[in-house]
Amino acid sequence: MTPEEKLKIEEKIVTMLKTVYDPEIPVDIYNLGLIYAIDLDDEGNLKIDMTLTAPNCPAADFLVDDARIKLESIDGIKSVDIRIVFEPEWNKDMMTEEAKLDLGFL
Repeated sequence: MTPEEKLKIEEKIVTMLKTVYDPEIPVDIYNLGLIYAIDLDDEGNLKIDMTLTAPNCPAADFLVDDARIKLESIDGIKSVDIRIVFEPEWNKDMMTEEAKLDLGFL
């Protein structure tokens, strides 16, 4: 895949991640700062490192499954591997300004 194609797919990945919402929080996982790494190789294999707002998050399976299904629908993506990581530990400072505003932290 060309660098231009890869960039377009990476933009679609971010757009798609912004459609995945924790059912308990009215902000998407991207703006919450839960996505730590997006790695797309030239063959279309996507690896994502993400965290949760809390290690015992009851929505963990839902969030991972929803993200995987949506990401697999993007043309050019061959496989999706989502890893849940807890280092560094998530905190509200990782949210975008928009998310902080939506949740009343600003």
